[in-house]
Amino acid sequence: EYDLKLSEDDMIFLEKLLEKEKVYLDIYKEENLKMKFISQILNRVDFVINDEIRDFYDEKLLYETDKFILNGETDFMVAKGLEESEKPYFFIQEFKQNEEYGNPRPQLLAELISAIELNGWKTIKGAYIIGVNWNFVILEKLGEKKYQYFISEKFNSSKIDELKAIYKNLLFIKAEVIKMVDTGI
Repeated sequence: EYDLKLSEDDMIFLEKLLEKEKVYLDIYKEENLKMKFISQILNRVDFVINDEIRDFYDEKLLYETDKFILNGETDFMVAKGLEESEKPYFFIQEFKQNEEYGNPRPQLLAELISAIELNGWKTIKGAYIIGVNWNFVILEKLGEKKYQYFISEKFNSSKIDELKAIYKNLLFIKAEVIKMVDTGI
């Protein structure tokens, strides 16, 4: 619902990227998908903000209570910190070729729950990627140990209009993180 206009340069970038990579998106293995396509998009968005916030890859995340431990590695995280992540704001999990290699939703939800609890927040956003399909997720804390989450429709990154929507979502998330940092959240 956020009305964001892409610049002409952004549209040209996305069109050229898709033209170059489209035939490979369904066949890329995980590392190729990350390096040849996803990282290009994430680097273009540029989640480095005010020397306080940046993107982290393969970062460990731990949240521990007296009843359980959530421990894992994120594929991509936007967080406060320069050398080490300190306060997570957004996650993307599982740059997987297809679900045959694992279901990313439970791992993403564990990361989102951990971030809500570590930050003391009520909501947080994330995304997961399986092949060409991107889904964005919002997790809300409803009460003590009670959460609900919402999953967006699938965005097929091999279709230019949907790739532009993915890019707009990422720009919106970046703007939200900047607003959170500016307001001290």
